[in-house]
Amino acid sequence: MSAQASASALPPGVTDPNYQPLPGRLGNLTVPQQHALETLRKEVQEWGEFVPKRKDDATLLRFLRARKFDVAKTKEMLLSAEKWRKDVKIDELVRTFKFNEREEVNKYYPQYYHKIDKDGRPIYIERLEKLDVKALYSITTPERLLNRLICEYERSLTTRMPAAARTVGHPVETFCTIMDLQGVSLSNFYRVKDYVMQTASVGQDRYPEIMGKFYIINAPWAFSAVWAIIRPWLDEVTTSKIDIVGSGYRDKLLAQIPAENLPKDLGGTCECVGGCSLSDAGPWNDEKEEEEEQVNEEEEKEKGVAETPAVEVPAAVA
Repeated sequence: MSAQASASALPPGVTDPNYQPLPGRLGNLTVPQQHALETLRKEVQEWGEFVPKRKDDATLLRFLRARKFDVAKTKEMLLSAEKWRKDVKIDELVRTFKFNEREEVNKYYPQYYHKIDKDGRPIYIERLEKLDVKALYSITTPERLLNRLICEYERSLTTRMPAAARTVGHPVETFCTIMDLQGVSLSNFYRVKDYVMQTASVGQDRYPEIMGKFYIINAPWAFSAVWAIIRPWLDEVTTSKIDIVGSGYRDKLLAQIPAENLPKDLGGTCECVGGCSLSDAGPWNDEKEEEEEQVNEEEEKEKGVAETPAVEVPAAVA
């Protein structure tokens, strides 16, 4: 859509000349959508719970899209989400939560972020084929798994997505998710279904509109029964983004994800040192490493200056 056809300007920081925002995003709003945004922003400010860093226009638009730009329903959703944040004490949780069992949990239920897809979305991967519920719950609890999920959502919004956006030169607001169901049994799923339902609820109600692509791969024949349980918990917009694929998933994934960004055991070429599932590889860590290198270089320079011996200036000859 051309700039003149939109009721809103592109967001600042866009450097990709080919970027065309999807409908309902900044730079591609109809007049009624722009009016809904302005109305919601005003009401949220008057409500007294306006947190600029969390209620910027892009965030308000995510909630508006989730409620089809119905301002009253969107405000109700925002109020509910804000109450949930206070009840769960999100800021304190993010600041203090330590998931020290991460490496052990990874053996039985790998869940991880890994690089970006062709549209700049952070890739999130879950490998249920290794799921061992008894072993998993001997080293952690459903509550701690849910707290970890919330902390990772928060980190994605504040760190992963902004870093990905700087890399590709345009806003990045969604994930590309891969869920591997290789060898998953119905009995194992039923033992974690309450946790799965909770995660679906948190994602849909508290962090709406962050699902961009969702690939369910290696779906077994029995998955139709599992899907029948999960689907009623998801709205139509969410289910429309889900692509269920069998064992012939490689070409479909590579159409969306560069081979070098896809783990080798999922059909790509990436082999991170120590394993992709523990690397958290992506622009968010590339920037961190660059900052650390700059700090180290500056410290070395300062150290070199401090250690440079003073040069004696000979006294003037009388």
